[in-house]
Amino acid sequence: MASSPAGPIVARCAALGTPCPGTVWSGYSEPVTAETHAPGQPGASTPSIPLNPGRRDLGMRATMIFPDREIVERYYVPIIYTACRTCYSELAPDDIFERAVDGRIAPEKQRELIGRVIESGHGSTIEHVVFTFAITGVSRTLSHQLVRHRAGVAFDQQSQRYVSYKKGASTMLPGTIADADPALLERFEDQVEGALELYTELVEAGIPGEDARFVFPNATRTNLVMTANLRALIHMSGLRLCTMAQWEIRRLFQLVRHEVFTASPFLGSFLAPKCVALGYCDEAGNRDEHCPIRPHKDKVLGAWAEKTRANRPAGSNSTQ
Repeated sequence: MASSPAGPIVARCAALGTPCPGTVWSGYSEPVTAETHAPGQPGASTPSIPLNPGRRDLGMRATMIFPDREIVERYYVPIIYTACRTCYSELAPDDIFERAVDGRIAPEKQRELIGRVIESGHGSTIEHVVFTFAITGVSRTLSHQLVRHRAGVAFDQQSQRYVSYKKGASTMLPGTIADADPALLERFEDQVEGALELYTELVEAGIPGEDARFVFPNATRTNLVMTANLRALIHMSGLRLCTMAQWEIRRLFQLVRHEVFTASPFLGSFLAPKCVALGYCDEAGNRDEHCPIRPHKDKVLGAWAEKTRANRPAGSNSTQ
């Protein structure tokens, strides 16, 4: 594997518990997950890793509408390579790009440089390529989280002011509520359906849609177009693919990663929980390491401190 050009990709896939190129990626595999029971269910320990949201059909879609695979394969890696190489070359950027596109610079060499630059943290080089996604059927709970990402990303969202929902609005049902006591589930559904029915009655009574929408629950589904450069996408994925992320937005970024990975396994391999790049987990809620993907930073720093103490010469000042 080490001699294969796909080695770095396979390594990242292994760290994520994902299949290698050519297979459909659907989230973390069983061996990566320490707990297969949701919190509160029989057999569950507390705390535990939330079940992979990909195990349910949530009714959402994330389709990469630009670029297509041909554009990514032909131009995206050469564009990033050109940005990287320009910083260290006497050649003009257009000369570097032409050599990268026509194959005079081997694709493996381009990927090797890009990988080193990304892992060193020089992110400006990957801001030159963007990805646009059509996102359908996510809840307003999710969209409120998503649009908080601003640098390097743009959003346009379905308006509840200008779109009429007289025929009803679609809603998202959380898995914990779907699996809850039937009486609680019935009350939840009654509340949601009642809110949507009241919306229709308000509009039919002449209340403007921009005011009637105030009754909508956070469960109401919405559609967005999202465009992000690769640097922003890596950052967003680092936060939202984490097992500590809210289940719905975690599932969205599983779908986003799959779309990018399908177009370019190399670029898609950089979309991973932040602990994969850091080498440790920095989530305060995971100090007990119930998520085992990477050790917690407290343990890493503790091991470093212990090693430092062990390596001190005998008789040295322990306070220094």
